[in-house]
Amino acid sequence: MAVELRLTTAKPASFYLRAARSFLEGVPAKDDKPEKPPVDTVTLMALGNAISVASYIGGTLEKEGLATIAAVRTKWTSVPGPVKHSPNVTVVLKRKAAEKALAGDLTVTTEATEPIDGQKPGTSGLRKKTKVFMGKNYLENFVQSTFNALKSTGVPIEGGTIVVSGDGRYYNKEAIQIITKMAVANGVKAVWIGKDGLMSTPAASAVIRCREGGFVPFGGFILSASHNPGGIDEDFGIKFNCENGGSAPEKVTDMIHTITKDIKEYKICKGFPTIDISTCGTYVVDGKVRVDVFDGTEDHVGLLQKVFDFEAIKKLIARKDFSIVYDSMNGVQGPYARKVFVEELGAAESSLMNAIPKEDFGGKDSPSHGHADPNLTYAVELVKAMGINKTGEKIGSGEGVPDFGAAADGDADRNMILGKQWFVSPSDSVAIIAANISCIPFFKEGLKGCARSMPTSGALDLVAKKKKIPCFVTPTGWKFFGNLMDSGDEKYFPDTECYTPFICGEESFGTGGNHVREKDGMWAVLAWLQILANKNKDESKPLVTVEAVTMDHWKTYGRNYYCRYDYEGVASEGANTMMANLKEKCNTLKGQEIKGMTVESAESFEYNDPVDKSVSSNQGIKIIFTDGSRIVFRLSGTGSAGATIRLYLEKYEKPSGNLGLSQFEVVKPLAELALELSDLTGLTGRTEPTVIT
Repeated sequence: MAVELRLTTAKPASFYLRAARSFLEGVPAKDDKPEKPPVDTVTLMALGNAISVASYIGGTLEKEGLATIAAVRTKWTSVPGPVKHSPNVTVVLKRKAAEKALAGDLTVTTEATEPIDGQKPGTSGLRKKTKVFMGKNYLENFVQSTFNALKSTGVPIEGGTIVVSGDGRYYNKEAIQIITKMAVANGVKAVWIGKDGLMSTPAASAVIRCREGGFVPFGGFILSASHNPGGIDEDFGIKFNCENGGSAPEKVTDMIHTITKDIKEYKICKGFPTIDISTCGTYVVDGKVRVDVFDGTEDHVGLLQKVFDFEAIKKLIARKDFSIVYDSMNGVQGPYARKVFVEELGAAESSLMNAIPKEDFGGKDSPSHGHADPNLTYAVELVKAMGINKTGEKIGSGEGVPDFGAAADGDADRNMILGKQWFVSPSDSVAIIAANISCIPFFKEGLKGCARSMPTSGALDLVAKKKKIPCFVTPTGWKFFGNLMDSGDEKYFPDTECYTPFICGEESFGTGGNHVREKDGMWAVLAWLQILANKNKDESKPLVTVEAVTMDHWKTYGRNYYCRYDYEGVASEGANTMMANLKEKCNTLKGQEIKGMTVESAESFEYNDPVDKSVSSNQGIKIIFTDGSRIVFRLSGTGSAGATIRLYLEKYEKPSGNLGLSQFEVVKPLAELALELSDLTGLTGRTEPTVIT
């Protein structure tokens, strides 16, 4: 465990010394108070005149043999008032008893290798079949290419700190050991690893941004293929997140890909010992390299406690007329779900489904077939428990159905929100959160901006218009939201307009805010619980449900009937031909009438980033009709084999219109039109989508 102590001159140094000592020693049980075990890391943070206090505490505890001063970091911090900046010192103390000295050979070996085709990262890193990653030098080539790219851009790898963890899928633990040995060979002096190699994608972002005072690592490798199945015959993935906690931008991933095509060698410390990642602690190898293994939940959960009012949510969960169920789908989210819902919010252990992480996410024999993807098709157990079918329609009487349900994917960055016999589409979810944002403490002053991916429905746009804030439309991929979140930051974009506080979302079940630089499944669930808590303050009144919140939103803003058809594992040649044909047709579609609908505009989507002025072209085909209906075609970059065609369908209904229809039925005419226009069946041989959401 780790704690932070923010030192001031308002209290004597002796007070903070006692506090730091009690954390490092632990506190025995007394009377009705339980034992508090010792923590492994105490971070002292001090401004101005309190800096001497931090120095005194660190020196005293090190002399006592209770702690080791692992790091001292200095920087200038913005402060209110005429001074504007003040010196800031962070002193990191490691509990001496938790440190383990390990012998190891730090000799760097340079291994010859050759380029391997197909190492171009997609929207969320490099994903291939697990056995491909296990092949000779496949992982090593990509990791070394990443280090080479970072060094060429001046990233301080030498003597730096890196995070290495993943979602727990097959080959995760082995890959962590390989990357650690390569990191040390490339000059890294500290490696941070989640216990058992587990760390959700949003948690990795939180660790980079918050742990030991924040922004210590130069980045991190996240080992995940997200919602794709895990196992030796399934998928594996890797991506690099930068020092701001966000995915590497295209200019970096393009550089990595270029280097993979010409790589001739990689570096590794073969004699570096295998680290026991099953136990929390600090390993010091040959007195020079430090490896910290820690509870991957603590930084993320601690950050979420600053964003939300946990006490208000706890009161909601304690209501006798409110029940909750959460499905981690045997992905990395299990420990986080237990920490948040059971330990912090008081929910029953029985409210957790599939909360034990598994290397194959339950495997092919599980109800989800090992596909940890939180949607109506794969979250089979949760969908059944919530009294709906795979098209979101009510089944049964609803008796005994929980009032709130949610699910996470393999790496816990995605979410699905359900009410009692009620499905909330991801596009509606982000819009509803934005409309009710002020009840969340982190956003109590409101939003300065929001964004959605281009294929996501226009529901968020309607909220932004009413709130008079900008709503940006980006390509698919969370990294495109990163610049907007860092806008106005003096470190990254000092001369740009600031759009934070900020929230964003994608139709692919991703939602989040600017607390981290990744989509955050737990954040979305807590946002909904905060909204429900705010609307249910009076326990004497009937429960305001998820369905009621959604219906109220539609009656205010109207409803964007929306659906997505996925055609997975399509032959790349047919998929690429279809997209090329559609792009060519865009030049002549305007004004044409197709199946009684007139095309208003058709284009290949291009994004001009308002922050760094970069341009991203060929981001999908967008066709809009005169009645506001919309069709979007896009090839997904998250698959590991073949191509995935995504077809998005949207039809808007005003607040005074019919708001209670099935979205799947409403958009069927659009689907028929889209299939005829694209000749998808003729070019791919597919007559039915793999998944409909």
